[in-house]
Amino acid sequence: MTISAKVKAIAKDIKLLILDVDGVLTDGGIYFDDNGIEHKKFDSQDGCGIKLLELTGVEVAIITARSTRSVAHRLDSLGVKNYYHGIKDKSKALNELSKKLSISLSESAFVGDDVIDLPAMSKVALPIAVANAHSFVKENALMVTKNAGGSGAVREVCDFLLKSQNKYDDLMQSFLR
Repeated sequence: MTISAKVKAIAKDIKLLILDVDGVLTDGGIYFDDNGIEHKKFDSQDGCGIKLLELTGVEVAIITARSTRSVAHRLDSLGVKNYYHGIKDKSKALNELSKKLSISLSESAFVGDDVIDLPAMSKVALPIAVANAHSFVKENALMVTKNAGGSGAVREVCDFLLKSQNKYDDLMQSFLR
C-alpha cells in the first residue's frame, strides 16, 4: 500500500480515531446460534492496537448503527469509553463526540466499510476504508487498508498512526525492557 505524503501529514495530527464495528472491527458477518443469540468475531491484534493507541493519548471511539451485547462486552474489555450504538446518522454522533472530547474534526480519522459511514467519513480529516469496503467507500477514502475488516485492518491503522506520529518505535521497544 502506497500512502501519500498528504495522508502522512494528516495522520501526524490525529487525536481521535473513530471506528465502525460490522465490517471494520469484525469481518462483517452476523452469526446466530440455534437460540438466536448473535456472535461476532473480533481480531485480538486490533484490540491490542486500540489499547496501544490510547496509551499514547489518541482517543478511540466507536459509532455503529447496530446495538449488540457482544460489541458492548468487547469494547468494555478494551476500556473504550466512547461507544455510540444504534446510530443511523453517524455524522450527528460524530459532531457530539467532537464537542464532548474537545477534539476538532480536522484532528479526527474515521474507519468505515459501507455507504452508511460516508456522511461521517466525509467530515473528518482522514477518512479510511478497509480493504473489503464497498467500492464507493474506497473511492471516497484518503486511505484504504491492506487488511480486511476483522482481519487486522484496525491494527494496521493504529500502527500507521503511531508511526506517523513518531510514537511506534519507542512504544515497541518498551515491550523489550
